[in-house]
Amino acid sequence: MLIRKTAFILLLFITFIGCKPILHTIDKGYETLENLDGDDEEVNAVVEKIYNPIDHYTKKEVMIEMRDGVKLHTTIYSPKDTSKIYPILMQRTPYSCRPYGEEFRTRLGPNKYLMQEGNIMVYQDVRGRWNSEGVYDNMRAYIPNKTGTQFDEASDTYDTIEWLVNNVENNNGKAGTYGISYPGFYATYSLLDSHPALKAVSPQACIGDFFFDDFIHNGAFLLSYWRATSVFGYMKDQPVKESWYTFPDIGTEDQHQFFLDHMPLGKLNSFYGEDNVFMEQIKTHVTYDDFWKARGIIQHLKDIKPATMIVGGLFDAEDLYGPFNTYKSIEKNSDNYNTVVFGPWSHGDWARTSERQVVGNIYFGDEISDGFQKNVETKFFNHFLKDEANGETGLPEASMFNTGTKQWESFASWPPENTAKESYFMQPSERLTKQANRILATSDFLSDPKKPVPYTEDIKVGFTPRKFMTDDQRYASRRPDVLTFETEILENDITLAGDILAKLNVSTTGTAADWIVKVIDVFPADTENTEDVQDHLKLSNYHMMVRSEVLRGRFRNSMSKPEPFVSNEKTAVNLKLQDVFHTFKKGHKIQVQVQSTFFPYIDANPQTYVNNIFEAKESDFQKQTHKVYNDSAIEFTVLK
Repeated sequence: MLIRKTAFILLLFITFIGCKPILHTIDKGYETLENLDGDDEEVNAVVEKIYNPIDHYTKKEVMIEMRDGVKLHTTIYSPKDTSKIYPILMQRTPYSCRPYGEEFRTRLGPNKYLMQEGNIMVYQDVRGRWNSEGVYDNMRAYIPNKTGTQFDEASDTYDTIEWLVNNVENNNGKAGTYGISYPGFYATYSLLDSHPALKAVSPQACIGDFFFDDFIHNGAFLLSYWRATSVFGYMKDQPVKESWYTFPDIGTEDQHQFFLDHMPLGKLNSFYGEDNVFMEQIKTHVTYDDFWKARGIIQHLKDIKPATMIVGGLFDAEDLYGPFNTYKSIEKNSDNYNTVVFGPWSHGDWARTSERQVVGNIYFGDEISDGFQKNVETKFFNHFLKDEANGETGLPEASMFNTGTKQWESFASWPPENTAKESYFMQPSERLTKQANRILATSDFLSDPKKPVPYTEDIKVGFTPRKFMTDDQRYASRRPDVLTFETEILENDITLAGDILAKLNVSTTGTAADWIVKVIDVFPADTENTEDVQDHLKLSNYHMMVRSEVLRGRFRNSMSKPEPFVSNEKTAVNLKLQDVFHTFKKGHKIQVQVQSTFFPYIDANPQTYVNNIFEAKESDFQKQTHKVYNDSAIEFTVLK
């Protein structure tokens, strides 16, 4: 056991440095051994393949002064071979540049190939975090047309690159930025008012707007991220090299029960005080107000100059809105080189070294992440930072993994041009058909916020749900508070390539409701298990979740101006689900589930309208009957 734990800690260092730094991996607790899908032999095999940067790089720590006088901690790893010149690859992070001092990271840069062939690797603690000076601002607002000493993350990036190209020896005058998740947000930010030396940027699983990524989805609070507010919420006023925040001890290994016991949300106030600034912001700004709008970055992505490669995972529970909308906004508003890659990955999988790519119970293939690192990511950065950057990169506009056929495909645009919208209607008797019955009818269910539908059958505590993105949904389809609509067995393949729009017509006996829509691939009965399936499950008739999303019903007409439902009044509710690329194969079935709770991934709606759910009373939580009318439809983007 000791050997296994030691190998696991070392493996975390190896596989996540290029993804989320050590602090974000261990302190934040996002990863557990089960995510690595490896036994002792596999762990040891990876450890034995270590390329030790200390043999090939020198390390230097500097404090780089910004235009307003604040100094940011920056760690520079330079190749020992000084007979060549190298580009600069930089990651700016709120998760720490550790290790500080003489100790080295065990992996540098986005991937091992870029590390081994030689690049100047730079890490920086962003303003107000860890060993940098200044005051931290979560998702700091962009300031266009800055003057004098005005600063934002764009100017901090510009000032840093300016210092690096003028002070780091053997650099070739070209720089690139990259990052996953929050570091991906800072990579996106580097595109604004970009430094002339910045030639290539890869935002990966990049946060685009905290009202739609990570902590909030379409107005609903993602309760599963509640503990993670510790990371962003506690401020400091001096540079530090050790963690200054702690996580609340919930005293159980059953988070579903914990959050049930602490409902309404006001009961959680005993764990956090007003010193958790981020949690206070979430509780105070419960609509898409000027506070959130100012912190979004998607709307600023215009006239981008550096080449961009947006990367995401089709099963990323944290950040799907960000990468899809970052790519689409740049594509619409800029003329730069812009490409997109989406694979069969959960959050950050593409930066890992696992041979088998598995999300939950579903195996997608071997060496998928390594292939991306070697043949796509490395090629992108080398083309724009080392080569002359003329001619073709050899990369397609869109590299997309079909999660049904389990094959990569290339497209000249995303979504592809050869698609059409097709609607399937939600009929009584659990039918999903291409035509609606002209006689109006409903499918009804009783929703009890005190007995919510769980988002997973697993009993555990975690920050970021991963495996549930492909989880078996049979447990939900067999509940009376989940509506299920299903096609007949498909006679031909149907490939979805783009976004999904649920066009619901609903009513409720209450004045508030959440609407969760799931798109599910129902496997044939003769589907055989792989070695990756949980012991209690079978892939026979497996209900694989392909995509899900929530809309807090009060925001059905506006994210800024919520409104209650009128009891028992038929009401239109449109819910957009993020893009998919998935083939429902012949012999499978397409299933849609509709429900009103998804706990505790999403907090429970009291179903009685209150202005602020964080201030709801226990008496506000009431059972209500919801109806879905049979002119409700799910609109797919179908590849022709």
